[in-house]
Amino acid sequence: MWLDDISRERLRTGNLQMLIDDFHVVGVTSNPTIFAKALSSGDAYDAQIADLKIRGVDVGEASRLITTYDIRWACDVFKPVYERTGGLDGRVSLEVDPRLARETAKSIAEARSLWWMVDRPNLLIKIPATLEGLPAITQCIAEGISVNVTLIFALERYDQVIDAYMAGLEQAAAAGHDLSQIRSVASFFVSRVDTEVDDRLDKIGTPEAEALRGKAAVANARLAYELFEQRTATDRWQALSAQGANIQRPLWASTSVKDPAFGDTLYVVDLVVADTVNTMPEGTMRATEDHGKLLGDTVHGTYDASRQIFADLEKLGISYDDVVNVLEVQGVQKFEASWNELLDTIRTKMGLG
Repeated sequence: MWLDDISRERLRTGNLQMLIDDFHVVGVTSNPTIFAKALSSGDAYDAQIADLKIRGVDVGEASRLITTYDIRWACDVFKPVYERTGGLDGRVSLEVDPRLARETAKSIAEARSLWWMVDRPNLLIKIPATLEGLPAITQCIAEGISVNVTLIFALERYDQVIDAYMAGLEQAAAAGHDLSQIRSVASFFVSRVDTEVDDRLDKIGTPEAEALRGKAAVANARLAYELFEQRTATDRWQALSAQGANIQRPLWASTSVKDPAFGDTLYVVDLVVADTVNTMPEGTMRATEDHGKLLGDTVHGTYDASRQIFADLEKLGISYDDVVNVLEVQGVQKFEASWNELLDTIRTKMGLG
């Protein structure tokens, strides 16, 4: 279980350490929306921003210095977890500028820069799983940079992500890197699938459509896990594993329930299975602790039923390919908007706009 949130307030008040101690949190994910929210509330960043203004640092570079400060601090907080788990957990994720999601070379350059600036072994650099992001993922892994692949919605794209990871490991091995030191997770987004599909079901409005509400997101994630199992059983993966490579764990992202018609722990309790991470906001974490009914493995034995859900959706005219394509475009746009909001907040606090 990782926390899907970070702020300097959490760090300086000890809240993050409390979640590690009391809630068994073993990692953190951040994204542009999280940082935009953190900077727009409270005064935790004011002193650093004042210094950056005095130094005449531009807004873009200021955003890097501010976010890497928090991530470096969080990496240090999680260092004992990282050491205790042999590098499996204790991980903290930092995303490349989402405006670069369609630019391979710039994404690679930004990833290198952030990796160097944070300079912690338990860092994960987040790179979106756009078509242009795939070669960036391969190149970063090849250079020994650990990667959190984000914004995965489609099963076909997830298959390409697994290929990108394996290709990077093969290149890393050829370059003499120690594969055991390279880590990756594949962030498969969950709740947004239901938001998009259920909106389309509501427009259809039939009893058949109503019966499928709240089913697509979990089914999609479960089929992603089936794909993970299939790809880690291949000869290609076994050869990498023999060289010390670590599996790329599926990570369930966007796990807060958006529709009050569903239980608020739906995307936690229905996606419990080995070798996965669930990154959740504190509210979902507390709800799970309070009333989540964990039933053991809730993924194996569901694959055929999950495929049937998408067959039923297709019969109603809801195209899987269209849904996931829309979600990827929206995902990039939302993170771009949040990044611009973050820059605007810094600009305002620096008195530049």
